[in-house]
Amino acid sequence: MAHPQHTRDRILDAAENLFFHEGITTTGVDRVAAQAGVAIVTLYKHFGSKDNLLREVLSRRLHAWTQHWDDAVAAASSPQERLMAVFDAIETFRASSGPTQWCCFLATASERPTPEDAIGDPVFELIRQDTQLVTERLAELARGARCQDPATVAATLLLLYNGVLASLLRGAPSDPIDRARVTARLLIDSCADAIGPTRS
Repeated sequence: MAHPQHTRDRILDAAENLFFHEGITTTGVDRVAAQAGVAIVTLYKHFGSKDNLLREVLSRRLHAWTQHWDDAVAAASSPQERLMAVFDAIETFRASSGPTQWCCFLATASERPTPEDAIGDPVFELIRQDTQLVTERLAELARGARCQDPATVAATLLLLYNGVLASLLRGAPSDPIDRARVTARLLIDSCADAIGPTRS
């Protein structure tokens, strides 16, 4: 008999692959169960509903992304590099996250109600959580880099971050991470010029 955690992981792997290759709305739980090699009743026993399954997929992705970002920040050699580490994390995360084509959170947001209509939607709450995590951490790192206006720097870097993810889906420009790094460096250097050098 398969270990329950192994079964759960197989279902999550199948759901992630199908949801973010074929679309969340168009993928039924029967397709997920078939790809995972389990009965539909087993899928429901583990997750209860399609929305719960999607929520668990996103939660797992959020945990994995956070670990990559933690590692990138830890490897950086200065406050400015720690602020830039979000782009290193995108690279390593994409390299390790399998065949999923783009950001699962943006993909999910594109198929859910607008933020104004999504109050109380448990899936959209995870999207909000992801956005909040990125925004607050960028602001914290901007403060560490002694940026004069950490909130504005964080908002601008979030815009670059979202642009990188969308560009990876579009396929153009072909080097969005490198281009985002150049723009982010100009932004961070302008902060440093305004307040003088920082210490690592």
